[in-house]
Amino acid sequence: MNDYRPPLDDINFALEHVIGYPEIAELPGFEHADLESVTELLAECGGFASEAMAPTNRQGDIQGSHLQSDGTVQTPDGFKKLYKQYVEAGWGTVPLPEEYGGGGFPRTVGVAIQELMTSANMAFSLCPLLTQGAIEALLHYGDDELKDRYLPKMVTGEWTGTMNLTEPQAGSDVGALTTRAVRREDGTYAITGQKIFITFGDHDMAEQIVHLVLARTPGAPEGTRGISCFIVPKFLVNEDGSLGERNGVETVSLEKKMGIHGSPTCVLSYEDATGYLIGEENRGMRIMFVMMNSARLGVGVQGLGVAERAYQQSLAYAQERQQGLAIGATGSSSPIIDFPDVRRMLLTQRAHIAALRYLMLLDGSYVDRSTHDPDPAARARAEEIVGLLTPICKSFGTDLGNELTSLALQIHGGMGFIEETGAAQHMRDVRITAIYEGTNGIQAADLVGRKLGVRGGASIMEFLSTMKEIDTALSAAGEDFASIRKELATQFDALEEATRWMLANGQTDPNSVLAGSTPYLRMWGLCTGAWMLARAALAAQTAGDATLAKNQLVLARFYAEQLLPQSGSLLGAATAGSADLFALDAAMLAG
Repeated sequence: MNDYRPPLDDINFALEHVIGYPEIAELPGFEHADLESVTELLAECGGFASEAMAPTNRQGDIQGSHLQSDGTVQTPDGFKKLYKQYVEAGWGTVPLPEEYGGGGFPRTVGVAIQELMTSANMAFSLCPLLTQGAIEALLHYGDDELKDRYLPKMVTGEWTGTMNLTEPQAGSDVGALTTRAVRREDGTYAITGQKIFITFGDHDMAEQIVHLVLARTPGAPEGTRGISCFIVPKFLVNEDGSLGERNGVETVSLEKKMGIHGSPTCVLSYEDATGYLIGEENRGMRIMFVMMNSARLGVGVQGLGVAERAYQQSLAYAQERQQGLAIGATGSSSPIIDFPDVRRMLLTQRAHIAALRYLMLLDGSYVDRSTHDPDPAARARAEEIVGLLTPICKSFGTDLGNELTSLALQIHGGMGFIEETGAAQHMRDVRITAIYEGTNGIQAADLVGRKLGVRGGASIMEFLSTMKEIDTALSAAGEDFASIRKELATQFDALEEATRWMLANGQTDPNSVLAGSTPYLRMWGLCTGAWMLARAALAAQTAGDATLAKNQLVLARFYAEQLLPQSGSLLGAATAGSADLFALDAAMLAG
């Protein structure tokens, strides 16, 4: 169950032939990150993930992290050693700025690394993920003094970072937080309050933890407009960069969770802790969204990564498990992979995983274009596409992470329900991904509430038009692609109809648009996934590998014929409005 085989061939094919990585490597600042170098880098990373990380996954689940009597948090056996190896190998530095000790590689490469790390051990990989988000927030809004003090060791991974938003009375409604920040005469702030659900809020893997904390200053406006963001380190930092006295932040308790047991989820108490303002007062949400948007793509990758690990395990089990006799088989029994329904479940996993991988890498590539393309218009358009793709990647990616790990468990039959096989761990671990970093309902609301109306709807319609352009290539590709072409055209039309309905009703009836937002986002996920698989199948025809060409064609055709039609079936739900949702009052919903 500890075996993990990094899907390097699939990732490399995606980079070279599907998302156009060679163009990314030509952008200013990425000249050193050519495809050959990246391929070698990912091969080394895959080896680290499979040989060092993957064997710790099961132990982390069984043992978990624990709060000690002295208030410190002890991670599972092997995590501390593994983290030291991770830092020494420099894996966290790869996509970060060279100015602070990073490798300066594109975010696209960072997405590929995140997949490998997540598949190997999701609980462990959460620590670097949150640290990267904290780094990006500091890069965008920190002053030079804060950057110089914290970023070098955060980039190397010697210091880790967290994101402190949630409070007991303020979950997704961040504007309801009550943590206080009172300015002192020396310019620092006294931070007092309690935060919950803080991933790796304390641990024994690094000497310093840099908390990014949302708090409210005296007299600040109500709601999210009055929130500021502060650095609150676990240990104060001396002028020479060494660690000083312990700051006023303590771990009150660890949550007992359904999954990701190896990752400590902390309740933190701040009592006159010393904090340092990032940017300006009352700009905290803008700063935190930098961190959250980075994490949202990373969480989408978690859905992909755990689904890949679960798929590999279910495939191995299907090949080994002998039960019944398949039609046309001889002997006393057949491996269950020979039965059509098991094949359906396996191919559903494989096709969705391939589509998700392409989508995550595509989003990463547009992040790189939005920051490094020399053409301002191209950067602006790339930023719009990132805004569109990120909620789709986060929500669709994690919904599928849950669905596909469930299929993997189903293939195991009754043994999947037994903890010893490890199949159940994947389901328990991935379940949180649809909840944290903004529930998937919030992602759908973001899609229709913020992204849909960009440039009066022109932005999203332009992207849909771009997807439709594939029809010309599919037409020229011949009969093998005919069903893919037909189904894509049908579903793109349904998606356009839903989009026009959303645009027409968004201003006058926002409740109805929000009521249909989740099925609408699902339509986008299915259509973009099918589009990327069709692109991959077309590219594979000219890659000089007959087996690859056949595999990609089968995946694209299976997806188009058997999975994509679900999109059109959601049109009614997306455009039904909200009347029935509110036709019964809360008491009547009880029956």
